Amino acid sequence: MKVLVTGGLGYIGSHTTVELLNNGYEVVIVDNLYNSQIEVVDKIKKITNKEFKFYEVDVCDKEKMKEIFDKENIDAVIHFAGYKAVGESVQKPLMYYRNNLDSTLTLLEVMKEHNCKKIVFSSSATVYGSPKELPIKEDFPLSTTNPYGTTKLIIEGILKDLYKSDNTFSIAILRYFNPIGAHESGLIGENPNGIPNNLMPYIVKVANKELDELKIFGNDYDTVDGTGVRDYIHVVDLARGHLKALEKIDKENICDCYNLGTGNGYSVLELVNAFKRVNNIDVPYSIVGRRDGDIAACYASTDKAYKELGWKAEYGIDKMCKDAYNFVLQGGSKWKKNVISVVQKTKTGWKYVSTVEIN
Repeated sequence: MKVLVTGGLGYIGSHTTVELLNNGYEVVIVDNLYNSQIEVVDKIKKITNKEFKFYEVDVCDKEKMKEIFDKENIDAVIHFAGYKAVGESVQKPLMYYRNNLDSTLTLLEVMKEHNCKKIVFSSSATVYGSPKELPIKEDFPLSTTNPYGTTKLIIEGILKDLYKSDNTFSIAILRYFNPIGAHESGLIGENPNGIPNNLMPYIVKVANKELDELKIFGNDYDTVDGTGVRDYIHVVDLARGHLKALEKIDKENICDCYNLGTGNGYSVLELVNAFKRVNNIDVPYSIVGRRDGDIAACYASTDKAYKELGWKAEYGIDKMCKDAYNFVLQGGSKWKKNVISVVQKTKTGWKYVSTVEIN
C-alpha cells in the first residue's frame, strides 16, 4: 500500500512515517516545512534504512497536489498538515481557519478526483472542550474553546458529511491527547520552529539551563497535587495507533472516531518529578497564576481503540521523559548543540552508549 503523509516531517508525522516504513508501507511525504525541518528526511532514512518520496509542497496548492496524485498512485492518506498552536490561533484566527480548512478541502477534493478514498485524520482532544466527567469517551458532547480546536471540529464534520454523501470512503478520525517523548535513537523528536507550545519542550529548556525555571500555571486545581492533569502519551505509541487505524479503514468502509491516549492522567508536577528522576537532573520551577481556558484534568477512555483497532499504549511516563531528553542530548533539537548522546543500533533496538561534549 502506498500512503501519502501530509505534514510527514513534523513531530507526529515523522514518527508515523518511521512506523509505516518499518512495516512495509510505501510512503510519500508532502510537507511545506512551515513547522518542520528538511533534515528530518535524512534522519528518517537513517533510522529505517528505507527510501521514500518527499515533495516540498503546500497541501493548499491544488494543482501541485493533483500532480502528486497523478504521478504516485496513492492508496491512502494520513493527514497531519495544519497549524497547531492554540495560543497563536487565538491571535490569528483567520490564518488558522484559512490554512487548516483550505488544506483539508483541497486534499479531499483531489482524493475524490483520483478515487483515493481512505484517510486517517489527525484530530485532537480539544474537540471535547471542558469535559464534565472523566475519562473522556468518544461519544461525549463536543465543543471547543479556541480557533485551533474549532478547525479540528469543523474538519471532523466535513469528513462525516463526506462519508454520508459517499460511503465508499473509509475514514478514521484520531483524537490525540498529549504526545511527548521521541524516537529512542534520539534522531527525531519534538523540535518546533519558533516558540514551543507544549509542556515538555519547556521542561527540557530548563533542564538545559536555557531557562531559569519552569512556570507552572496554577496549583489550586482539584487534582492530586493541585496542578493540571493530562493524558501524556509516547509519540511512538501514538504513531503506531495510526497504523492500526490504517489497517481498519483498509478492511472496511467506516467513518469513526477514536481516542489515542493512555487512559491515565499525570499532573504537571508528576511529569516534572519523573523527568528529574529518570534523567538525574534538576528542573527548578515556580507556581504562577492559572491560564485562561485551562481545565483541571483531561484523560481518555481508550476502550474503543483497544476493542476496534486492537491498539493500546505500551510506554509509561518514565520512557516518555527519558526519550524526550535523549533527543535533546543527541543534538536533534536546536536547544542544545554542544552535548550529544552516542547510541548504536542493535538487534533489539537502539542502545545508549555514552554522553560526549563537543566544541
